[in-house]
Amino acid sequence: MASLPKPVQDLTNAFERLPGIGPKSASRLAFFLLRAADDIPLQLAEALVALKSATGLCEVCFNITMTDQQYCDICSDDRRDAGSLCVVEEPLDVLALERTGGFGGLYHVLHGVLSPIEGIGPGDLKIQPLVRRVQDNQIREVIVATNPSMEGDATALYLRQQLAPFDVRVTRLARGLPMGGDLEYADQNTILRALAGRQEIPE
Repeated sequence: MASLPKPVQDLTNAFERLPGIGPKSASRLAFFLLRAADDIPLQLAEALVALKSATGLCEVCFNITMTDQQYCDICSDDRRDAGSLCVVEEPLDVLALERTGGFGGLYHVLHGVLSPIEGIGPGDLKIQPLVRRVQDNQIREVIVATNPSMEGDATALYLRQQLAPFDVRVTRLARGLPMGGDLEYADQNTILRALAGRQEIPE
């Protein structure tokens, strides 16, 4: 049985590990790069190296930023409303909300949601830094913008409990977002309606 040269097979295997990429798509990508002009795979290789070596997390909100920046561009912007804090699951959710132009406050990225099935507990997320931010700063409202899923709802309720001792309004995005949907895939009007219709999280 014929086999591919090891570099081609290794690249195909690497592509298969990416979300949404099956064996056929992985093979097509590998062979495209094999036939492409030299600058295309070289640019891809350089971009992948820089992705890991030149990026880091903001020390305040845990959004993605450059390694030579202590704070991300949003946290560094004095024009943002420091009293309004939007909590999201992933950095991609920050981009989705920013595209709407409907939120002018700050963010906090949890880097996931609570999921006992997958073994993800409070200690695996950026929850304690969030509690400290609310405790140490004059924050009026925390908008919990986790995705409308069982895990997202459970995380929202847990955050409500953790923030209960503080004098802060805790709200949840309205159900303009479909159950089980991801924030990053929602259109701008849907996100704007969800922001406008946010509600208090019951204790």
